[in-house]
Amino acid sequence: MMKKSFARELLNLTWLSLSGTAGLVGAHHYYRKRSNPNAKISDYVSGALGVINSAIKPTIAFNNQTAKKVAAPNPANEDHVTKWLPRPVAWVSGVAAMPKLVMLDDNDAQDFGVVGIDNQRQLVWQTTMPERVHDIVVQPKPTLNQGDDAIKRHVVVMGRRPSERFWVLDNASGQVLHSIKAASDRHFYGHACFSLDGQTLYVSENDTVDLTGKIGSYDAQNGYQKTGEIDAHGIGPHELIMHPKGDMLIIANGGIKTEQASREELNLDTMQPALTYLDRQTGKLLAQITPQHNQMSIRHLDIHEDGTVMIGVQFQGEKHLNLPLVLTHKFGDDALLPLTMPNDNWHMFHHYIASVAVDSQHNLLCVTSPIGGVAAVFDLTSKKLIESISLPDCAGAATVVDDSANFIVSDGQGLLTTIGVDLSKQSVSVDHQNQRMSFDNHLQEVS
Repeated sequence: MMKKSFARELLNLTWLSLSGTAGLVGAHHYYRKRSNPNAKISDYVSGALGVINSAIKPTIAFNNQTAKKVAAPNPANEDHVTKWLPRPVAWVSGVAAMPKLVMLDDNDAQDFGVVGIDNQRQLVWQTTMPERVHDIVVQPKPTLNQGDDAIKRHVVVMGRRPSERFWVLDNASGQVLHSIKAASDRHFYGHACFSLDGQTLYVSENDTVDLTGKIGSYDAQNGYQKTGEIDAHGIGPHELIMHPKGDMLIIANGGIKTEQASREELNLDTMQPALTYLDRQTGKLLAQITPQHNQMSIRHLDIHEDGTVMIGVQFQGEKHLNLPLVLTHKFGDDALLPLTMPNDNWHMFHHYIASVAVDSQHNLLCVTSPIGGVAAVFDLTSKKLIESISLPDCAGAATVVDDSANFIVSDGQGLLTTIGVDLSKQSVSVDHQNQRMSFDNHLQEVS
């Protein structure tokens, strides 16, 4: 009898609740209809389903496991990591705006962060950061003779230039392991690269006294303590990469003097950009190649396995000028060689290339422009554009780790877009996966 009485009361309460809700919805709809003749009663159902879907999406998207938020082991206790099921990370990306809904404690949630992404384009972990980040560098795979400790790989997160910090995260979990502060007369330019053995990190830096570029070296085996620096042989070193042979650092000297507090660019009329090759051990200048126009700021790089450097340019000159923004160079050549655009339409990119990613296996290149709202794929054999894809605010670009596509592109609207290339047809296919966050400048493959 107790059970029947309880069930009857529960049904009565449910009926009253539904009747009251229906009455409120009906009254609201009556007045809403007067101001909006196109209003429909089904709008309320759609809205309710949307709220429910948003509320449960973090759980559904991550295989029904509730997110767990823990404090990161960091002296300032300034970062947090939210972890889901332990799946392999395929890419890492900076995030300019993360959804607070995913966090269990909204009061502690921050906008900036880093995420680990699996090969299904779902999040494995997300770590909040105290400031906006730029590039993310993945430590190379360990060699067989480095021992069991080398299995743990690091992800180095660079603050957005000019920044005084970078952070070292655990690749698998997103946990912050180290927070490194620049020397008092240095700031970082947002990029770094590892030696091929993963034991040394090279960071592009600025001497804040005379505004000359430096390349700092940090010991990955000893808490990323700074062990020295060499001259970048230029102003405003931005992205830097390691030559496939492991003996040379290749630097995009953008040529722009930057005032640290305001990010003001101080020398646009007299800037001198250059692609620079240095001996990574001695710092000796091996080669330096300048572009055809002194305001073609060399900013972002990738390298083909054959040693050909892929170069993304951000032009700082008059808007009406039409200059090539995607160039290549091989050590020993005398000049930077542009790729080919139909009708020489470099204006498509609005003078700004954000990322370059090379697929050495298929001899392809993908570049992005958030200002132009376009990603473009080039055939490196013919040096010609295959196709461009409209992707508003796209910036990050990386290769895909399996045969499902060639590239993945991230954007500020939350899309992770894979791009597959049919070389025989000289065409591309795209597939979008949406995440509720704003992806930032760079996306890196974890190979």
